[in-house]
Amino acid sequence: MLHAKASFSGISVNDLKKAKEFYAEKLGLKLDNEEMGLQFNLPGGGSLFIYEKDNHEPATFTVLNFLVADIDKAVDDLMENGVTFKKYEGFHQDEKGIARGKEAHMGPDIAWFTDPSGNILSVIQE
Repeated sequence: MLHAKASFSGISVNDLKKAKEFYAEKLGLKLDNEEMGLQFNLPGGGSLFIYEKDNHEPATFTVLNFLVADIDKAVDDLMENGVTFKKYEGFHQDEKGIARGKEAHMGPDIAWFTDPSGNILSVIQE
């Protein structure tokens, strides 16, 4: 069994300066360290390490999810900060881009967006 002292997640980007602005200013994450990349504290514990990679290719799946108390408010706040939400075929998303899964008994209420490097993130109603 693994007995880790802590954990963190890491993702690559193609522009560290744009990533710093996006994660710190648009998402409001606290930047903890800038050695060899960007280390952000995540809500509820843990951290996210972001490093620059010349041949970065964003994943085709969600790499980071944020649980929120009110998804409508979270989406509205992010949109006010310039975040654009994605719409995917096969999901019934409203005009804000929120897939109302709870109402349809098909999973959580969720909305997806990307960082400047194309990494997919989401907000999910807790």
